[in-house]
Amino acid sequence: MTDLTSLTIAEAREGLASKSFTSLELTDAHLAAIEAARSLNAFVLETPDKARDMARAVDARIAKGEGGPLAGIPLGIKDLFATRDVRTTACSKILGNFVPPYESTVTSQLWRDGAVMLGKLNNDEFAMGSSNETSCFGPVVNPWRREGSNTALVPGGSSGGSASAVAALLCMGATATDTGGSIRQPAAFTATVGVKPTYGRCSRWGIVAFASSLDQAGPIARTTRDAAILMRSMAGHDPKDTTSVDRAVPDYEAAIGKSVKGMKIGIPKEYRLDGMPAEIEKLWTEGAAWLKAAGAELVEVSLPHTKYALPAYYIVAPAEASSNLARYDGVRYGLRVPGRNIGELYEGTRAEGFGDEVRRRVMIGTYVLSAGYYDAYYLRAQKVRTLIKKDFEDCFARGVNAILTPATPSAAFGVGEKGGADPVEMYLNDIFTVTVNMAGLPGIAVPAGKDAQGLPLGLQLIGRPFDEETLFSLGEVVEQAAGRFTPTRWW
Repeated sequence: MTDLTSLTIAEAREGLASKSFTSLELTDAHLAAIEAARSLNAFVLETPDKARDMARAVDARIAKGEGGPLAGIPLGIKDLFATRDVRTTACSKILGNFVPPYESTVTSQLWRDGAVMLGKLNNDEFAMGSSNETSCFGPVVNPWRREGSNTALVPGGSSGGSASAVAALLCMGATATDTGGSIRQPAAFTATVGVKPTYGRCSRWGIVAFASSLDQAGPIARTTRDAAILMRSMAGHDPKDTTSVDRAVPDYEAAIGKSVKGMKIGIPKEYRLDGMPAEIEKLWTEGAAWLKAAGAELVEVSLPHTKYALPAYYIVAPAEASSNLARYDGVRYGLRVPGRNIGELYEGTRAEGFGDEVRRRVMIGTYVLSAGYYDAYYLRAQKVRTLIKKDFEDCFARGVNAILTPATPSAAFGVGEKGGADPVEMYLNDIFTVTVNMAGLPGIAVPAGKDAQGLPLGLQLIGRPFDEETLFSLGEVVEQAAGRFTPTRWW
C-alpha cells in the first residue's frame, strides 16, 4: 500500500470511501510522521488522543454511510484559531496557557464535515512576521534545503508551521490566515498551494485578530484540488462575524480542470521591480506562456498605486494591531506580571508578554493613531488603500479575469538571515502580496518552478471579488504545467 502520508486529500477521500484504509490508520500514519519530524518545529501542540478519538468517531460515521465531505482527513490547525478545550496561544507568551471554551467558526465547520485535528501549528507571534521566526516557541524550519547545503531555511510567515507541515507530509492540509501575504508567501517557499479568499468569504470569528480589515482565513494544501476541497468547508456566512458576507458557497472543486480558453490574464507592469532576480522574471514569463498555451489571452495592465501599497499597509496593519492587542493587559486571561498599581501591571505584562516584532508594530500603530498624526498617516493610508482598490476595479472593468504576478521576490532564505538590523528588509518580502489584502481580493499561490539552488518558487494569481473558482481553474493549469515537487527527506 502507498505510504498513507503521501496521499492527497482527493486520493485519501477515495481510499476511505472504498475502505482501503480507515481514518484511524490515516491519522496514526500522520501522528507518526509528526513525531519523527519534531526538528522542523511545525507543531506547537500535538493532540494524538483527540485525533484518534475523532478518527474513530468518523470511521463509525463512514460505516453508517454518514461521512461528510472531509470525513477522516487529518488536518493541522494554525495556533491563531481558537480550538475548544485545546490550548490556543497565537504563539505569544502573553496568552500563556489560554484554553478557549469555544471553537472558531472555520474549525467548527471542518469538524462538522468530518476532518480530524492532529494539533496546533506554529506561526509568527500574533501572525506578525514573514519568516516564522517571531514565535515564542522558536522558528519553524522549512523541509526544503538548498542543493548541497545543510543551512536551515525559513518556511515563510506568518503561517510557516502550516506550510512546513503540509510540505513535509505531516498533515493533509492546514488552516492558515493571510493579513499581508501570510498564506501565499509560505506556500511559495514550500511548494504548497495557498489560497487567500476574498475578504468576508471565511468567518473571522474565533481567530485571534491582528488587523481586522485585512485578516482572512484560508487553506494551505498540497494541490490546487485539495485547496478547493478545504476551501468549500472553510467558507460560508457567519452571523457572529459582521464582516462575513452572506453568499452561497460554490463547489470550488468543480472549477478544477475547467477550460480557461478566452480568459483575459493581466500582467501588471508595476510588478517588474528594479533588481528583480532573473529567475523570478523567467518564472513569471513561463507561467504566462502556460496560461496562453491553455487558451488564455495575455494583456498588459497597469496598477499605478502599487508602489504605495507596502508603506500604506505598514501603517494600516500596525494601527489595527495596536487597537486589537490592547485587550492583552494581564487582567482577564493569559500572562500577568504583578505591579504596585494597575499601570505597572499593564506595563510589566505587555513588556514581558510581547516579543520584539509585536512591540514594534504596536508602537508604530499607536503612533500613527495618536492625536496630531492620525490625519498625516492613518487617514492618508486609507485614502491610498481606496486608490489601490480602484486600480484593480479598473482592470476588471476592462474584462480582465485574473492577474498573474510572482508570489515572492526570492526563494526561501536562511533562518536568521534577514531583518536582524533592518526590519524593513523583512517587510519587503510582502511586496507582491499586500495589494491583495488592501483591496480585499482573492489570491492563490501555486508552485511553478525552482531556483538555481533547487528551492521552490511560486506564482500568484489575483482574482475578482468572490471569484475564487477562476483562480482554482487557472491555478490547476499552472500546477499541471509545472508538475508537483516535494522536498528530499532529511529530518
